[in-house]
Amino acid sequence: MSDELPFPPRSRDDIAALQSVRKKIAVQRAQQSKFFSDRLKGIDIDRLDEPDEWRRIPILTKDELRDVPADRFLEDFCIAGQGDIVEYWRSGGATGRPLFYPRSGEDLAYGMEGFRRLWRAAGCTREDVAHISFPLGIHPVGHLYARSAEELGIGTVWCGAGNNTPSEMQLELIRTLKPTVWAGMASYGLQLAQHAERIGFDLAGCSVTKFLTAADPISPGKRERIERAWGAELYDQFGCTEGSAMGSESRHHDGLHFWTDLFHIEVVDEATGAPTPEGDTGILVMTPLWNNTVTPFLRWNTGDYVTYVDHGATDGPLSVFPIIRHGARTAGFFKVSGININQTDIEDFMHRQDAVSDFKIEAVETGTLDALRVSVEIRRGAVASDETDQLSRSVKSTFELTPEVVVLEPGTLEREFSGQVKQARFIDQRG
Repeated sequence: MSDELPFPPRSRDDIAALQSVRKKIAVQRAQQSKFFSDRLKGIDIDRLDEPDEWRRIPILTKDELRDVPADRFLEDFCIAGQGDIVEYWRSGGATGRPLFYPRSGEDLAYGMEGFRRLWRAAGCTREDVAHISFPLGIHPVGHLYARSAEELGIGTVWCGAGNNTPSEMQLELIRTLKPTVWAGMASYGLQLAQHAERIGFDLAGCSVTKFLTAADPISPGKRERIERAWGAELYDQFGCTEGSAMGSESRHHDGLHFWTDLFHIEVVDEATGAPTPEGDTGILVMTPLWNNTVTPFLRWNTGDYVTYVDHGATDGPLSVFPIIRHGARTAGFFKVSGININQTDIEDFMHRQDAVSDFKIEAVETGTLDALRVSVEIRRGAVASDETDQLSRSVKSTFELTPEVVVLEPGTLEREFSGQVKQARFIDQRG
């Protein structure tokens, strides 16, 4: 595999030539699936490099896959038998029925290549020690970060999230084992920082210098708070269970370089499916070019709003890859009392409130009206009544809604979120 896929690829021309070959193989594999039998009728496999012909392939959504009965998924969607499967990957979405994707040994080899690149893009080497706080459960992300680190010779501490190893023990391991890299979901990284503050542990002065995170969109406010709390440089990274690890920031932190030799990516208009101009927001659509020997995903709607940038600030080896800048999830909106609130905007706003150590936001029903409830934990030393009054005024002036502010005991939300792959920080309680 290393001979076929040098990292990074030698040039963008090499990537284009590879994509031309691998797109055809991806479609040929999908043609073996009962699910795709009607969807691919009339597709000219020799014209896939023509944008209009490629776009004749319908975009695939998670709701369409959920319509396939779980006990028929292997028979109806997949193109290999039970004897070819070595692992199952669980989708990590916060809503709807979870899906489980079988992987062959070949799929796993290419999937692991995507994860190895995350460490390389962040400049991690055999001299590093990595503390893995991604969940270690049936969702694969934590295992894959840890296994790929070990393959690169990086010393690895398999902690998992707080439901695997309690937060106090994680901080003790950071203190004693002195990892240089922390890898986990940003939301849990913030919870560890809050726990460190409660027990008087100087997290910002610890050994960790790099903070690798995925699955949580990173707003400027969240990045600023994490880097200040950890005293570490944050690297935003991206992947999805339907593909693998797909991209990472470089040291310039100007967006996510996507592995276009592993995945064909598109950014399309949500309503029309037409490609969006460079720099405009659209939906990220991806097609795996290699790890598709069992689940032949074609033009998968990832559910992410993004923008595409052909070249960023990076002039090093990663410059052969284009940049994707992550915006939000497609489900990331509340409408409360007629006001439309972007969850990314209000999350960034909350992370800029210095007195708030953690929060949860809910849309709720009162007697006759919808309302916005903001539950917060207040930092040690702050006066709760003063801070909640100020927060209420700030939310009103920024989002045109007066919230109900609820003060929680420190640690309440850490316990509530424990065990969740993606934390349910925004909840619609109506109906």
